[in-house]
Amino acid sequence: MKKTGRAYKFGDNISTDLIISGRYKFAIRSMKELAKHVMEDADSNFYQKTRKGPSFIVAGWNFGMGSSREQAPWAIKEAGILAVIAKNFARIFYRNSFNIGLALIECDTDLISQGDILELDIDKGYLKNKTKKTLIAIKPLHPLMKDLLKSGGIVKYFKKHRGLNFGA
Repeated sequence: MKKTGRAYKFGDNISTDLIISGRYKFAIRSMKELAKHVMEDADSNFYQKTRKGPSFIVAGWNFGMGSSREQAPWAIKEAGILAVIAKNFARIFYRNSFNIGLALIECDTDLISQGDILELDIDKGYLKNKTKKTLIAIKPLHPLMKDLLKSGGIVKYFKKHRGLNFGA
């Protein structure tokens, strides 16, 4: 699973309410429409910027903190974001993301700037900053997490494997 795209960088403690504002939670039912508002309270033009080509969200510590709002990872995925790359993630956001097949990558994001072109290879376990010509070590994903991503989330994985086959 190799993916290349542009980095859109945010800071620490990005909450699920900042990812997708609660004002849209009940007002918009379509995930396609909801995706148009992803990260808009942090960057009002974020969705339009990401339409220009493949994109990564890059952040600092504690990405996805706050409520267990499932719309947050769904909206990111529906917006076409390749992966979220951060120093670490809030636990419930982490679980919700892998459950729907949204890749989350943990690494030192200090070496990534707004607009950098990144190449992520989940299978080989690396993140390359092509703009700065640097290789960034990433926290390895458990094989089951990789399988969830390849399958498109836990429901598709469950259907494909007729259950959860840990270590299979």
